[in-house]
Formats: sequence, structure tokens, C-alpha cells
Amino acid sequence: MSSPRRSRNGTRGYAHLVEVEVPAARIWSALTDPRLISIWSGQECEIDPREGGMYRIGKRDAGAREAHIDIFEPNRRLRLIYLDGRDSPPSDSAAIDDFILDVRPGESKTSLRLLGSGISDAAAWDQIYVKIRLGWERFLSRIKVTLESPPLPKPPPKAPKDPPLPGLDD
Repeated sequence: MSSPRRSRNGTRGYAHLVEVEVPAARIWSALTDPRLISIWSGQECEIDPREGGMYRIGKRDAGAREAHIDIFEPNRRLRLIYLDGRDSPPSDSAAIDDFILDVRPGESKTSLRLLGSGISDAAAWDQIYVKIRLGWERFLSRIKVTLESPPLPKPPPKAPKDPPLPGLDD
């Protein structure tokens, strides 16, 4: 499902693939609707869903990853270019996540690919890289589970029974 990659320009990346048994539009919603993002990520988020918009997962003042939306092709492709974080080590490259949705004709499943790139291969980035790569692997699995097995609505609570009255309910 995941494979790390190193390039010759001093950066590294990752590739993830998950097959989801839902139409591409449902996956697109999971990637761009803040309510659904909060479900699979377990974090707060903010998104301005358009080319040139903003995409943020996590608390603004507590290590959130914030990105510029570079490509926004509904039901097909979403590319994020991350802004430098306050707590990140210096880097000469921009980190990019490129989500690509692919539906094969005649199949009911959608392939969701994530190609991440541009993460510095400097030692100061090692832990951050592992956290990002494994985090996205976990998140893509959670997107799959959330969409294929959505939570069932909770049944309305049953009205409590009146306690028995001595002498009347015997």
C-alpha cells in the first residue's frame, strides 16, 4: 500500500494506493468536505474547496499542516502544496500531496492514489517524513473504512419504563 521513494534532488516522497468500493464522487467528498475530513482524520479542519484555495488539517495553532490547493479537478484530482510550518526545519523544496482518483470502466470501485513528494532528505526531516508518510497511510485506510462501512444511525432512545408500583403492578 505504501512505498517510500528518494530522488536525486535531495528530496523524498511516498506513494499510497487504496481501492474503495464507492463512486469517485463519494471519495471526492471525503477529501473536500470538512465534516467528512473530521470523521476520517479525527481532527479539526478548514478548507476553501477551489483552485487557489486553502486546505488545513489540525488545529491552526498546534502543528496543523496547511496547504495551498494547486489543482482542483472534482472527482478526479486534488494537489496540495504545503506552506512552511512554524515548527518545520528549513527546506529548499515544497512538499506536495497529489490525490488522483481513477475509475475503471465497468467496475464499481475507485482507485485513490496519493503521491507525496518534495520532503527534504536532510536528517532533521527524518521523523517528520515518517510521521507524514505513515499518517497518510492510516488516513487512506480510514477513508476506505468510513466510506465502505458508514456508521449506522443510532436508534432513538427507548422511553424509560415507569418503575413498578407496589400493590398495583404485582
